[in-house]
Amino acid sequence: MAGSSHLPDRLVGANRDLQGWIGGTSPLDAALVVPPCDLIAPLLGDLVAYANRTDVDPVTQAAVAHAQFELIHPYADGNGRVGRILIGWILTHRLDLMSPPPISVRVASDIGGYLSGLTLFRLGQPDPWVAWFAQAVAGAGEATSDLIRAAGELRTRWEARLTGVRADAIAHRVLERLPAHPVLDAAILARELGVSGRSARGALSTLHEHGILERLTPTQQPRGRPRGWWVATELLALVSAHTA
Repeated sequence: MAGSSHLPDRLVGANRDLQGWIGGTSPLDAALVVPPCDLIAPLLGDLVAYANRTDVDPVTQAAVAHAQFELIHPYADGNGRVGRILIGWILTHRLDLMSPPPISVRVASDIGGYLSGLTLFRLGQPDPWVAWFAQAVAGAGEATSDLIRAAGELRTRWEARLTGVRADAIAHRVLERLPAHPVLDAAILARELGVSGRSARGALSTLHEHGILERLTPTQQPRGRPRGWWVATELLALVSAHTA
């Protein structure tokens, strides 16, 4: 909603209507002066057409589209976030992925390489930027593969901890949902599995007793009866380790 943004209402969900620049105090000493406002619409139209092509290498396409979007800088705020979403959209659609590789993490770990690549792209040298971007995609893909493998190994260890728990117990079914819901409560679990709240609470308690889930204690207790949240801390630690 417009009221929740620090931007003027006219700029929420709209292209900027003022000349922009990056770095410096004015266009005179800026690191980058972005295109005038009257060129934003045609430039975005060209970018959208390029992003929807299917005859371009997907990684190159994502690299060029992202760089071009950041150079257009069409909005008064949020250009970096939208530009990263654009990367994910292209790679997911073109490579038929369920979710995009964590490119943002790779960018954050080498911000100098990222900015240098964009600068060279702006100066008419796209190859170094595309090469850097391709390496980032490869690294993110490898990290995702490692995470999937590690999560599978963790699932095997969890199953071993449930030895002695009936094979048809709901607790075993919860393990399938934890990658999508590493933090959950009985209401979420009951909805996901189609069971009663009582059965969901029993399954959560079982997983807690076997060292798979930990009870989340909020730093500030809300009024009334607090919701009982449970966390798969080992899984979250894996995600942190493989995306750092």
